[in-house]
Amino acid sequence: MKGQWGLIIGLFVALLIAIFAVINMDVVTVNYVFGTAEWPLVIVIISSVLMGGILVGGVGLYGIYKIRAELKALKLENDELRKKNAQLNKSNQTSKKGAIPTQTSKKEIPSEPQKNSTENPNG
Repeated sequence: MKGQWGLIIGLFVALLIAIFAVINMDVVTVNYVFGTAEWPLVIVIISSVLMGGILVGGVGLYGIYKIRAELKALKLENDELRKKNAQLNKSNQTSKKGAIPTQTSKKEIPSEPQKNSTENPNG
């Protein structure tokens, strides 16, 4: 079914291009850097559209290539960081198993709860 719709749309576009070509058969003068030439208007329009499409496509492909290279580099960096993280987790687990509990310092011991006062502590 998709192939049939593609064929129908392709034939419709071909018909539109043929009508466009018949309507625009006037000969126009195209000035080049090294001279001039006379071409049918339809050829000038279609070739201009194709060259513009090729330029836009080239710029788009360059952008895609650049993004893919960056993605590849970031994936490699991510893999390295995951390996380091796994090694650190493994060494942390092994050090916890053989570790002797340390005595807590006074800073870590909570102080006695203070009484609620209505006085402003700042003044």
